[in-house]
Amino acid sequence: MPTYQYETSNAQGKKQAGVLVAPTLSAASKQLRDRGEYIIALAPALGNGGKKQFDINTFLSFGPSATDVQTFTNQLAVMIRAGISIRAAIEGISEQVVNPKFKEMLIQMRKDVESGKQFSEALSRHPKVFSPLYINMVKASELSGGFSKMLDKISGYLVQQIETASQVRGAMIYPGIIGTMAIGTTIFLLTFVLPRFLVIFKGKEAALPAPTKFLMALSSFMVNYWYLLLAGVIGLVWGFVLMLRTDWGRVWWDKTKLSIPLFKKLFRALYISRSLHTMGQLLNAGVPMLDTISITSEIAGNVIYRRMWRAVHSAVKQGKKISTPLNKSPLLPRSVVQMISAGEESGKLGEVLDEVSEFYSRELRGVIKGVTAMIEPLMIVLMGSVVGFIAMSIILPIFKLSSIVK
Repeated sequence: MPTYQYETSNAQGKKQAGVLVAPTLSAASKQLRDRGEYIIALAPALGNGGKKQFDINTFLSFGPSATDVQTFTNQLAVMIRAGISIRAAIEGISEQVVNPKFKEMLIQMRKDVESGKQFSEALSRHPKVFSPLYINMVKASELSGGFSKMLDKISGYLVQQIETASQVRGAMIYPGIIGTMAIGTTIFLLTFVLPRFLVIFKGKEAALPAPTKFLMALSSFMVNYWYLLLAGVIGLVWGFVLMLRTDWGRVWWDKTKLSIPLFKKLFRALYISRSLHTMGQLLNAGVPMLDTISITSEIAGNVIYRRMWRAVHSAVKQGKKISTPLNKSPLLPRSVVQMISAGEESGKLGEVLDEVSEFYSRELRGVIKGVTAMIEPLMIVLMGSVVGFIAMSIILPIFKLSSIVK
């Protein structure tokens, strides 16, 4: 059914705007008049008789990124502080947004606000873009006031999360490049270089050393049955992705990330920093404790840590302190649990969590630098070992055959 956008005023002269659904324009006009309102403007909310037209740019574009959301939040805070209404601020920002899907989303949010919905309610219609933390902090500010200050806090939180994610991705880029080069070099040597030497070794297989025989068999398989190898790799990757979508697969992978020797400290610092920072921000915003713990469990980013926070949620629901179940968990250092306990006793838990999360954010940056520094020589040694093994397997039989001839 078509949707119509209207602007009306009542008997006291108070103006309001919104959207309504009606079969025809005259029916929409009658609905407004029946309410006792004076129509200032009434028109279809969308083109083509209220039906949304297909836009190829919107169809092909990706959804808004974390940076898009942070920029929107920062701009909204500035405009609200300047005295601009939420509706006008969202409209102004939407006109400047480049991403078609985000623009469409902001237009819908503006319509929701115009129809009388709270801003937090308009945000909750887009849970894939705006996290529970974002929505609950906005909801808390709507109840207590200080909307622009809360948006500044949310913007700062998003900036930190973006920087952390960027640092973690940056730590993975170098080993990814080196690993790709090592695999590419190995494939090149086995499929293009080694077959050239097979002519020299033909008929002399009995005199060849074991490493050379192994490489010759591997090279022959890759050249003649490369499609089976490619299908196997694709199957493994696809199988791994499907496994991660299962409950047991996700648990296994999250446990593995916390046990890999070189990376476990990095992931541990990441999950602790993210959880405590989220929890501190929500508590300082005035979000109820049970809601805070529930949201923290969903944002933790690891099934194992999510289970820990859900256990905390159950304990607090029964009237226990947060530190009680945390004392039994090996996922948080004892010193952190002690500081949380002290924050509960003093009534300053939000401030304590902010300080602890800031400490772990600094530790995370240090761990990332350390991991990157350790990965670099390890990957170089690994790549050198693979290439050296192939070169040795080619050169050794040449020396062996030459000594036999002599």
